[in-house]
Amino acid sequence: MKHIREHETLCRSLLMLAKIWAFFGLTGCTPFFPDSGKNAVKNDHLQVLFIGNSYSFDVPKSFQEIASKNGKHVMIASSTYGGWNLAQHREHEPTLKKLRSKKWDLVVIQDFSLNAAYPESRRVKEMYPAVLFFANEAKAIGARPMLYQTWGRRDGQPGLRGDDFYQMNARIRDGYSRAADYAGGVEIAPVGDAWEREFRKGNGKKLFIEDGSHPSDYGNRVSALVFHEKIFGCEAEFTK
Repeated sequence: MKHIREHETLCRSLLMLAKIWAFFGLTGCTPFFPDSGKNAVKNDHLQVLFIGNSYSFDVPKSFQEIASKNGKHVMIASSTYGGWNLAQHREHEPTLKKLRSKKWDLVVIQDFSLNAAYPESRRVKEMYPAVLFFANEAKAIGARPMLYQTWGRRDGQPGLRGDDFYQMNARIRDGYSRAADYAGGVEIAPVGDAWEREFRKGNGKKLFIEDGSHPSDYGNRVSALVFHEKIFGCEAEFTK
């Protein structure tokens, strides 16, 4: 019991110290991704809009919970529909109305899970123009656009013989990188990179639900941690 009380006291002390550091604009942690700190927000109160599909159903809530446990206040809103791509959102008045309804601090942009894995000739037609559109819309209202780099499917791209998670994940990484350049250098939340790190640690199966595509609770948490680090420049603890 004595050790438990000492641990609780230490945790409270560290939390208080973190708040003091935050007051002076300092941080008590080291980011996993090297460039996370350079664009870290100074404000602990944010309004964030997620635009995407089912890969963004539960990640926003997980991100909000992690941010709250780390002393941040994040208001989340979403325009997400299962199976949708950004081109559909571009023609969807409710999405555009929500995007233009207030001064968001951050707009997270996520395309259909296969689009970034397609060949470049198809990406240019089906992905890049929509990414550019939403990046420009976000900037027009003074928001920071951020691309949500998704992940390869557990068994690789459906219908592509010999494919696997790693190969598909590499194509998706390339697709989002090229889309970011096409849109003028938009920042990327490299969620797929974090998933690949989990795969290499032997946790690949834990990331997915049974369909091998959508995230489990564990996958949502891994994804949300990437957003916390990229936005606040600080790696959060993997808490349940």
